[in-house]
Amino acid sequence: MKSFASLALLVSVLATSALAATKSYQVTGPVLEVRPDAFVVQKGKEKWEIARDASQGPDVKVGDKVTIEYTMATTSVEVKPAAAAKAPKAKK
Repeated sequence: MKSFASLALLVSVLATSALAATKSYQVTGPVLEVRPDAFVVQKGKEKWEIARDASQGPDVKVGDKVTIEYTMATTSVEVKPAAAAKAPKAKK
């Protein structure tokens, strides 16, 4: 039983540290547009479009001032090989 409790504590600590490793960001400003897939927020002179699930957040309306926390994550990665270095030309 003691080893089970130790294992549960270890898993809890690892899960917490894994979540803490994800850097989060935030944007604050008035809402310009609300869609099922995104919020559009004015930040200074820029418009920020932040993706969302339809189930996220309270009822947000255009004109509300919000602070949105978000993370950046990859959705795909395309790899192209680095260009080969050109060999120097031989002198004649």
